[in-house]
Amino acid sequence: MNPTQKPDPVYDIVILGASGFTGKYVVREALKFLQTPSSPLKSLALAGRNSTRLTQSLQWAARPNPPPSSVAILTGDTSDPDSLRRLCTQTKLILNCVGPFRIHGDPVVSACADSGCDYLDISGEPEFMERMEASYHERAEETGSLIVSACGFDSIPAELGLLFNAKQWETPSVPNQIEAYLSLESDKRIAGNFGTYESAVLGVANADKLKELRRSRPRRPRPSIHGPPAKGPTLENQKKIGLWALKLPSADAVVVRRTLTTLTEKPHGLPGINESPEQIQKREAFWSSIKPTHFGVKITSKSLFGIFRYVTLGVSLGLLSKFSFGRWLLLKFPSVFSLGWFQKKGPSEEEVESATFKMWFIGRGYSEESLASQGNTKPDMEIITRISGPEIGYITTPITLVQCGLIILGQRESLVKGGVYTPGIVFGSTDIQQRLEENGISFELISKMKPQA
Repeated sequence: MNPTQKPDPVYDIVILGASGFTGKYVVREALKFLQTPSSPLKSLALAGRNSTRLTQSLQWAARPNPPPSSVAILTGDTSDPDSLRRLCTQTKLILNCVGPFRIHGDPVVSACADSGCDYLDISGEPEFMERMEASYHERAEETGSLIVSACGFDSIPAELGLLFNAKQWETPSVPNQIEAYLSLESDKRIAGNFGTYESAVLGVANADKLKELRRSRPRRPRPSIHGPPAKGPTLENQKKIGLWALKLPSADAVVVRRTLTTLTEKPHGLPGINESPEQIQKREAFWSSIKPTHFGVKITSKSLFGIFRYVTLGVSLGLLSKFSFGRWLLLKFPSVFSLGWFQKKGPSEEEVESATFKMWFIGRGYSEESLASQGNTKPDMEIITRISGPEIGYITTPITLVQCGLIILGQRESLVKGGVYTPGIVFGSTDIQQRLEENGISFELISKMKPQA
């Protein structure tokens, strides 16, 4: 071997933070594809600070079978850059489950960008994601490190749901606005992930830093959208789906906007390292069928009490996150400020198994592109689609993260060489939707209402 050549990585995937609440469910999902006939995942390692907890996590994830002896246990600590650099030399891809990413994510992304190792995470933190792009995009392009955040429930369903709805607008029709309505359902208590709650507290606390970061970055071209956004109410009774809905400042909307911005810069998507002519044609055809649109997210409930709970949480975060004693209160007593939605100990396995989600996408637009340019014409066409799946934080998130990982392992030559990107622009034109459908997440066209002739 040439002395300057890097040795081949020992592991296809390293799951970092594999002993955490979400991490152990990611391990469970990954084991389903380890060394199975059509899977590119032939070798796997778990990494974290505590080898005993990692071993316990593997035992839990493998049950009722014994843990596979081929899965290695490695040391990886986000406060120890040397340990992260070692991990990067041992694997093709790191799946990072160590949040909040604002606190723990940067050293991992830095190590991957320097080494050329690929990286996926489950962050839903806009400031972290945009800071990683600002700090490491150019370096990752050079080294061939593909860095993609938001590969969990934040923001794969929103990104793919928007693309699925946008594809239904066949020429000459054009969308103007697509709104996502998220419904969380369970016959037991709906329990949130404490890590998500902690990230939200820190996100509100650091909102000014995000504004500052955006002001410091060069202006990027805005997507050209047909018509202005409709000014809808903050609270609405959405009769089409039978739910109350509340507007939500959401990571999903930020991630989708970044995907559409990248698409404006690269209208045919991201060229792969070594695509076949058929792959190029498929990618270009996919992206040319996507027309940009205004996008927003609303959280829904069957009752106004459910909406009141979301409002209480929002007001608590807004008032208390700005000062340190307020943050201490929020993180010390999550159940009080979320009216029981978030708890430190996390949900039971029964609560996880009984929960599901539905995400409705109500698209409004014009049956003819020429109508949009008339200025004062209201949209005359509506398309409703829906994505449904299992519990969001511990089942859907591992499914989406692992499927993104398998695409990177199996289709790396047809993906962009490197850089920091959103999941929609990287995975949108791959077989990701089909893979999710094969793993319990459904995509449906509910209705398509055209104007009466």
